[in-house]
Amino acid sequence: MKRSAYLSFSTVLFVFILILGSCNSSDKIENYQPLTPKLTSDIMTPEVLWSFGRLGGVCLSPDQSQILFGVSYYSKENDRSYRDLYLMPAEGGERVVLTNTPGNEYNAVWRPDGKKIGFLKAGKMFEMNPDGTAVKAVSGIPENIGGFSYSPDGKHLVFIKEVKLEANVQDIHPDLPKANARVIDDLMYRHWDTWTDTYSHVFVAKYSRGKVSEVLDIIEGELWDTPMKPFGGMEQIAWSPDSDKLVYTCHKKKGVEYTLSTNSDLYQYDLKTGNTINLTTGMMGYDMNPVFSPDGKWLAWESMERDGYESDKNRFFLMDLNSMEKTYLTEDFDQNVHSLIWSLNSEVIWFISDRHATKEIYKYTLLENRIDKLTAGIHDYAQVFPTSGKIIATRHSMSKPDEIYLVDPVTGEASEISFINKDLLEQLKLGRVESRWVTTTDNKQMKVWVIYPPNFDPKKKYPALLYCQGGPQGTVSQFWSFRWNFQMMAANDYIIVAPNRRGLPGFGQEWLEQISGDYGGQNMLDYLVAIDSVATEPYVDEDRLGAVGASYGGFSVYWLAGNHNKRFKAFIAHDGMFNFESQYLETEEMWFANWDMGGSFWDFDNPIAQKTYATSPHKFVHLWDTPILVIHGQKDYRVTISQGMQAFNAAKLVGVPAKFLYYPEENHWVLSPQNGILWQRTFFEWLDQWLKE
Repeated sequence: MKRSAYLSFSTVLFVFILILGSCNSSDKIENYQPLTPKLTSDIMTPEVLWSFGRLGGVCLSPDQSQILFGVSYYSKENDRSYRDLYLMPAEGGERVVLTNTPGNEYNAVWRPDGKKIGFLKAGKMFEMNPDGTAVKAVSGIPENIGGFSYSPDGKHLVFIKEVKLEANVQDIHPDLPKANARVIDDLMYRHWDTWTDTYSHVFVAKYSRGKVSEVLDIIEGELWDTPMKPFGGMEQIAWSPDSDKLVYTCHKKKGVEYTLSTNSDLYQYDLKTGNTINLTTGMMGYDMNPVFSPDGKWLAWESMERDGYESDKNRFFLMDLNSMEKTYLTEDFDQNVHSLIWSLNSEVIWFISDRHATKEIYKYTLLENRIDKLTAGIHDYAQVFPTSGKIIATRHSMSKPDEIYLVDPVTGEASEISFINKDLLEQLKLGRVESRWVTTTDNKQMKVWVIYPPNFDPKKKYPALLYCQGGPQGTVSQFWSFRWNFQMMAANDYIIVAPNRRGLPGFGQEWLEQISGDYGGQNMLDYLVAIDSVATEPYVDEDRLGAVGASYGGFSVYWLAGNHNKRFKAFIAHDGMFNFESQYLETEEMWFANWDMGGSFWDFDNPIAQKTYATSPHKFVHLWDTPILVIHGQKDYRVTISQGMQAFNAAKLVGVPAKFLYYPEENHWVLSPQNGILWQRTFFEWLDQWLKE
């Protein structure tokens, strides 16, 4: 008899219980505490998955004694998140909730003197004492700001804000106030999930005792964004230690030129003179995320070499600020670098790098010109914060969301100190995560993750799911997802097969780059050899295999649907590319299509492009013979809704059982709780219908 993984919501005390007591003028709810759900089963459900606290925004106090961070919880009933700020000792111990309100507090940072904590709420800046008292709005600063930071001397603020620079229809035709239209004359008119109506600009202002004055837009009138959209934040802006200069990241291109190029640069603004200089002139790929050394002698940043290639090797560059000489430090290091941060003595730079599908902590020692790997294990580190003693870091895995750890800077040994989700995890039985190496069709070794059901019985036969990764250059590392959650899938009695196929980082640049121009080629063979190898196990039912994926993974599912030789009995594709020719003209970032697809479909003299378009999934629809669930969001402008509609319509027209889950308000992801729970329910209902007896 099949055991259902679904519980009614009434069986769970959902994390978000708002005790609506009397409210004072600061909008604070008395006695509010998020409660851990009391579960009636040890098996993961969609409701339980959305009950986990989501930790982020870690920030050390100036004296390194306390850790400030935020935790978001989600309410199913209210279909929204609630985010509060917490404080705990840096060595571990009891955490204290600071904000405790029905709103969302974010971008929390310490004032350099340690006497106040600044944060944002509904786009307004506030400050409070480190114990959460005396909350007060900062005066003189505009509303609807998107992020901020204090200068090291505490005398200035930098913040980002959307500004309108171009006239809309109503501005041009004031007698047509109800006209609902746009007049468009260039590309990049929309990006990711929003229309390009405003630009994110950098502002500098004087600051003193909770008041701001002399606000200045340092890129006034310029038609580009800082930070870069869609995902850039305050990590793309850095103060010099003497507070005299700002370095910011900007992609100073517009329209067609913007959509064809990834050439961003680092610009240095001098507060005293008002002058701006380009620090990375002639460096043609992405240059971003600058970090000054504490002694002010060096600037480190992340850099890609080739214009138009968004998944190029992420290199580590260093600039001597006296000579302005630039040095490429990871030329002989065949891995990407991320999240650079200096040691307090300016002698070491710590960073995160993906190697063989886990993300570990590394350090570069300047005097010795040497890179050393610090940590190892089945996990992903996300952020690093060096102190005068141990390292503070955030870490997650396929079996646990982000938590804060103390890491020994010599041995790499780590101990958890935040325990945000400890009580919930202790009530759940999770599946075993196994790493294995599989020989590919071209005789190379590929790392494959296999995740087993929580109550796995090797004497039984289980259906198995091939997980197809997006990106396409997105690693299948030890990530924890609130949608593509492997433990959630395993809890429904599926064995999950997650291969690090060609095109993924962590296995060298050659492995990564092979996929470009070969979408229907070797990486698809990698998928098939991964599922075939696991399907030979006696506990896998080879007659009950499914394939699932999103984005490039969604394309992979569409492609496999016409090329799987009856291996699979069910497919699920989320936000996938179905018709390459229409995708080329519908997407917004043309640099991606040009690099990975090889160019336009009308370039008949381009063999790489013609090979790509010949492997478009829509050209194999006549071979579709397997039930497919299509999921797509209306506000996905990277892979537009028409791709999902075409795939669903094609399936119905050729007589394949199909279902379409359509989200009018979601983008490339599914972000709201009720939509997320619906996603999980529909996902498993479809798989159970076709893969379970």
